[in-house]
Amino acid sequence: MSTALQLRSLVTEDGKLELSLQEVEIPKPGPEEVLVKVEAAPINPSDLALLTAFADLSSAQQSGSAERPVITADIPAAALRLLKGRLGQSLAVGNEGAGEVIAAGDSEAAQALMGKTVGIVGGETFAQYRCVHHMQCLPLEEGTTAVAGASCFVNPMTSLAMVETMRMEDHSALVHTAAASNLGQMLNRICLADGIPLINVVRRAEQEKILRDLGAKYVVNSSADDFLPTLTEAIAETGATLAFDATGGGKLGSQILNCMEAAAARQMSEYNRYGSETFKQLYIYGGLDPSATTLQRTFGFAWSVSGWLLPLFLKRVGIEKMLEMRARVASEIHSTFASHYNREVSLAAALDLDTLRDYSRQATGAKYLIRPQH
Repeated sequence: MSTALQLRSLVTEDGKLELSLQEVEIPKPGPEEVLVKVEAAPINPSDLALLTAFADLSSAQQSGSAERPVITADIPAAALRLLKGRLGQSLAVGNEGAGEVIAAGDSEAAQALMGKTVGIVGGETFAQYRCVHHMQCLPLEEGTTAVAGASCFVNPMTSLAMVETMRMEDHSALVHTAAASNLGQMLNRICLADGIPLINVVRRAEQEKILRDLGAKYVVNSSADDFLPTLTEAIAETGATLAFDATGGGKLGSQILNCMEAAAARQMSEYNRYGSETFKQLYIYGGLDPSATTLQRTFGFAWSVSGWLLPLFLKRVGIEKMLEMRARVASEIHSTFASHYNREVSLAAALDLDTLRDYSRQATGAKYLIRPQH
């Protein structure tokens, strides 16, 4: 067998999204590379922008066969302007996955992975095979399955990196939005284990219950009438001056900064027209809300709002810290960093139209896992 299936996303020149399965050559690994038979790959929110290209899925249509489905959909003009760089390009999808190393290059590091089950990162994992540099692999501990290790990079490393960012930037507590997500639950477990105050922001009562059942102390509901005073009290108690916002758009980030300022103002002995001197940092790391980010600037002048991305963080801290974080993920993959999936699907089933619409909703507790060999 010289070819295998790979899920690909194309934005056509006339502004259409086309999703399909393509036969691609199975590559031979170079000296520092390994070939992984991909057995499991999660569908993360970070995969969806590349996969669906902001298409209007209400316009989507399915064609092709059950084994080779094709989905097409219209892309709104506003979104199309952001996609000029990928027009006419068929792109492979999938940020991470796991499977068995079935071939390896000549280097000692590559050969050491031969026959092992590894997690992989670096894109193109919604495929039956993936060739990567050995440093893009995380060797999983004995007895760890590909399913258990499939989500060993994106969410675990992001949640650990948030805590490391807090420490590096001299904060002492965190605020996190969309906190009932798979990533949010991991962050909650880390903070409980490491004794870090964490304020979890959710938007539904059932999400509150999920986190409280996991032992979270501070859970606030952004849809509740008392959201702002409750958040302010939690910030005053924890001293949180750092927030990671997964929603991106809307006014939630601004509300968090305003509550931080309100909590800081309680410590001020006299009025200052520039607000408190307490520095407040809001990092936007997701885009669950595609609307404009709105800032109501009543939080003084000691603040910053900026983007945050895991790959940039890892470049900043270097290889030694990255390896330390990876080692913790591998050792705690069944506990702190365990992932749970609502449904497992084949590559073809991932392109079933109803299934695509379901996982594109990014609903809490509805995480999908692709099994490329099925």
